Amino acid sequence: MTTLDDLPIRDDLRGRSPYGAPQLDVAVRLNTNENSYAVPEPVVEAIGKALAAELRDLNRYPDREAVALRADLAGYLGHGITADQVWAANGSNEIQQQLLQAFGGPGRSALGFVPAYSMHPLLSLGTGTRWVPAQRGVDFGLTADEAVAEVRAHRPDVVFLCSPNNPTGTALDPAVVAAVLDVAPGMVVLDEAYAEFARPGTVSALTLLTGHPRLVVTRTMSKAFGFAGGRLGYLVADPAVVAAVQLVRLPYHLSSLTQAAARAALAHRDVLLGTVDAIKEQRDRIVTTLRARGHRVADSDANFVLFAVGDDQSAAWRTLLDAGVLVRDVGLPGWLRVTAGTPAETDAFLTAMEKLS
Repeated sequence: MTTLDDLPIRDDLRGRSPYGAPQLDVAVRLNTNENSYAVPEPVVEAIGKALAAELRDLNRYPDREAVALRADLAGYLGHGITADQVWAANGSNEIQQQLLQAFGGPGRSALGFVPAYSMHPLLSLGTGTRWVPAQRGVDFGLTADEAVAEVRAHRPDVVFLCSPNNPTGTALDPAVVAAVLDVAPGMVVLDEAYAEFARPGTVSALTLLTGHPRLVVTRTMSKAFGFAGGRLGYLVADPAVVAAVQLVRLPYHLSSLTQAAARAALAHRDVLLGTVDAIKEQRDRIVTTLRARGHRVADSDANFVLFAVGDDQSAAWRTLLDAGVLVRDVGLPGWLRVTAGTPAETDAFLTAMEKLS
């Protein structure tokens, strides 16, 4: 049987593993930060009608600029954002890949503050961009001084920031973003995949766009909208940034079916986003309960919680799995991450956690 070692694969890809989380058949699956609530029936019907309306024209290419979808996304975001500031693709991962294709690449570098989203270094690798990992501080925090020092030391072409941060869950102080913008020589990409779950008073980087043409905010419909299977991510930035990523995007990259489904979902956003408060309630319940039991728990503005389990997180992960609950081992020694799901899923998780007490 032919293996990767038998193929003329790039040297920097040899020995690598693809991104992925276990998709195991267990009773409670809380490892991929999906929205645990099924799409409501009225929205299912609306998406079905929108898709049906596109079927007769599948012999034609989709709108490669996705103009109507981008206008709908701008309307959802508010903040005076216009369609020419928005770009959409197949998930925020593709958006970030396009940004690295346009602003990174061979001879250029991208910097991120780890632990953070594990796709950022993989996307950098795939685009030939040198990845520079900078460490977060105590309790996974990041101060303006720490961030500025790293940016000045490495002068990266792209800086990745996450707010709320994955896997730790905590939102960034806007002062950190502003400080990085003041010193970064290249692009600053603020990943806000979990923005809708942030606690009251949390400020989005969307408020910083004016006057910062090198700031890019990326978001997704996978989490709060419960649209993970629809694969729709987007960026918000200066129109010049949108023009730049259009240079590297594949022709007709966003199918007419995806565009239609996403527009139907956006039209029913009040219904879809109705689960956000319920998820936040379960997130806060997990944080409060685990802390009451003596566990260290990171503050969370997302739909997941990072919690300490002792020295061997792999053994703790297996104990929870044996109890029918799948959580995520993110490779952070002594810590695991759990998605906040339904009340019943939280019950099952907290019951399983008693085995680790």
